[in-house]
Order: sequence, then C-alpha cells, then structure tokens
Amino acid sequence: MPFDLTDLRLFVHVHEAGSITGGAARSHLALPSASERIRGMESALGAALLVRGQRGVRLTAAGHTLLHHARLVLRQMEHLRGDLADHGAGLAGHVHLLCNTSALGEHLPPLLPAFLAAHPRVSVELEERTSQDIADTVRAGLADLGVVSDATDLQGLSTLPFRPDPLALAVPVGHALAAQRCVALAQLQDQDFVGLPHGSALQALVSRHLGPRARYRARLQHLEAVCRLVGLGAGVAVVPLAAARRHARALRIRPVPLSDAWARRSLVLCLRDAHALPPFTQQLVHHLRAEAH
Repeated sequence: MPFDLTDLRLFVHVHEAGSITGGAARSHLALPSASERIRGMESALGAALLVRGQRGVRLTAAGHTLLHHARLVLRQMEHLRGDLADHGAGLAGHVHLLCNTSALGEHLPPLLPAFLAAHPRVSVELEERTSQDIADTVRAGLADLGVVSDATDLQGLSTLPFRPDPLALAVPVGHALAAQRCVALAQLQDQDFVGLPHGSALQALVSRHLGPRARYRARLQHLEAVCRLVGLGAGVAVVPLAAARRHARALRIRPVPLSDAWARRSLVLCLRDAHALPPFTQQLVHHLRAEAH
C-alpha cells in the first residue's frame, strides 16, 4: 500500500484530535494537504476510514484497523531511531509518554529539563489520558510507557514506583472545613465545587466518586486556575495534595486530606517489558526513577 510515515502519523493525529483540522495542525500540514492524504489512503484501500460529521470525525471499522497498525509501525520507527542514534548525529529520538492529570500538571514538568539537557537529540511528548485508558493502551501494545494511579487495573503490566499522589480537598482560608485534619467525601454533599473540564483524566475520577448530583459552579482548564477560584470563594475542589500545597500561600487556600481509600493513591510507571523499550524511553524511565526519590 502506498502509505508513508507522514500518512500514518496524520491518521493517528486525526483520531486523537477528533477532526481532520486538528490532525493537520498536530502534523504541521495544511488542511487541504491533510484532506488529500486521507482521501488518498481511502482510495488506495477502497474503503472509508472516517465518518465525517458536523462535530468532527470518527473511525470506521477499517479506520480502527489502520489505527492499530499505524501505531505499531510508528513505535517500531522509534525503536529504529534509538538503535541507530549512535551511528548518525542527525538522528533524533522521540518519547511519547501517556500520563494522568496529576502527573502531567504536578510531577513530570520539574523532572524533564534535566533529562532534555542530558539528551539534546531527544524530544518528549506528554499526552493526558485517564489512568485506565493508559493501562489499556500500554497493555494492547499501542504505547510503550505510562504514568498512572496505582488504583488502576494493571493486570499483565510491569510497574515501577514513581511518587505518592494523594488527593485533597482545597478550600478557601476561613472555610468551615479548613481546620479539619481530614474529610470524607460523604461530608461534601452540600458543597459547591470547582473542577476541571469533563475531558480531564482527574475530573473523570473525581466525578465517578462524587456522583452526578455534585454542584459544579465552574470548570477551568488548569489546576492552578481551579485553586485560584477556590481561594476567591467560588467553591471547593478535589485536587492533588501536591498542587494544593504548592498554591496554598499564594492563592489563600487550605488543603484538607481526603480520608476515602480511593483518594490515598500513588503514581506508578506502567509498561509491558522494560527490556523491549526503545533506548530513549529506557533512559527516560531511569531518569524518572532516579529523580523520584
């Protein structure tokens, strides 16, 4: 089939973005060029890969098959780049790390500059997903590495400890719950909440335990913005304890640990086989493990 790597990357990006426009932007292609490439793939296959709609695109059965193999091919190319890196100064490595909201917002960014400085020909892409989606993707062989909550179903995967990541209730200074040593979710039924968007991995977890009756007064894109609104009195929020502590003084909030078992979690690195990881990914794992202690 006359597909090249640009076609395969574009198709994966279209799926992840949910639209050809978004996929073209992620692939650094003009929209007409991206559309022509998609039509060319469909013509070569003799089958539709996407169902176009007003709200974006979704994959057909043939599209799901192509997506699976596209990810496998792109992963193999990363292995190839890593194996040949020492033989050509012009080659570069790319590590695609799947991570949940807390890892993305709190724990990973401070650890990456040292790794990037030590590996100037390597780039790192962090992609936020729910912990369960990450585990399923790694288990299926469609990703090499993820950072997830240890409460996730990790059967069939190898795990390495990363960092404790308990959740806490962020409340304004002077709130009735601010002096509590800990609080249970059952005590929060009458509270107004501030949260992250529906698509956030952390928000999916919190909403599952708070239930559909929780009153959300506002939803914001970032944990800092959520904490800022809490400090201004708009409501309370369930956030990583690390985030609440980091913003406590500047944003006038108080972190109150949650006593519920689901909130006492840790983050782990999940993978299928450490020895089968591309060299650059192995190096990132070693770096994260060394810096996590």
